[in-house]
Amino acid sequence: MGHKVNPIGLRLGINRTWDSRWYANKGEYSKLLHEDLKIREYIERELKQAAISKVVIERPHKNCRVTIHAARPGLIIGKKGADIEKLRKKIGSMTESEVHLNIVEVRKPEVDAKLIAQSITQQLERRVAFRRAMKRAVQSAMRLGAEGIRINCAGRLGGAEIARTEWYREGRVPLHTLRADIDYGTAEANTAYGICGVKVWVFKGEILEHDPFASERRNSENDATGSGGGQRRRENA
Repeated sequence: MGHKVNPIGLRLGINRTWDSRWYANKGEYSKLLHEDLKIREYIERELKQAAISKVVIERPHKNCRVTIHAARPGLIIGKKGADIEKLRKKIGSMTESEVHLNIVEVRKPEVDAKLIAQSITQQLERRVAFRRAMKRAVQSAMRLGAEGIRINCAGRLGGAEIARTEWYREGRVPLHTLRADIDYGTAEANTAYGICGVKVWVFKGEILEHDPFASERRNSENDATGSGGGQRRRENA
């Protein structure tokens, strides 16, 4: 089961928490949910170059607080904050609540699963060899403190006639261990031969206390302080 389900969803309420943190009455729930979807879709589409890791949406009383985690926050803020003000107004047009924007820098994008997947898809679109892109990502993650990483690439890799799946793994990635802090991200590469999907699992250690916010708190502490052999397998699809 642990190998099939999304590892973040499996750990919600254990050592991970939701990216949408609000409560609504029955009549408002669907409206607010669609607002969240539109806001996330717009941010990920318009700020693609800023390397967006995740978007957290909170809704305190009649407000909408949007926190964007990005590897390149300067591209979001712009010169003297001009771009972020435009972004705030655009998001404000999608919701009836007053919008507050927070930008959080991802200090180590090499161990962020979503950003690793995005980096690999960008390289695939530039016709970089998929094995080289995967191996480079694995080496960078292990060098910067990840305890384990697994990367899956699926599709017509290298322009092959038959689609297949290839994966690399280094270190431990214990998907069945609920106390394991596992980050998961996906991305798609639009190549000349079709779409190639990339999945990334990053194991960052074990969280022993029962705290849904423990993972985020530990990551922020690591940012503040500055702070086995590889395997490969091929499967025909």
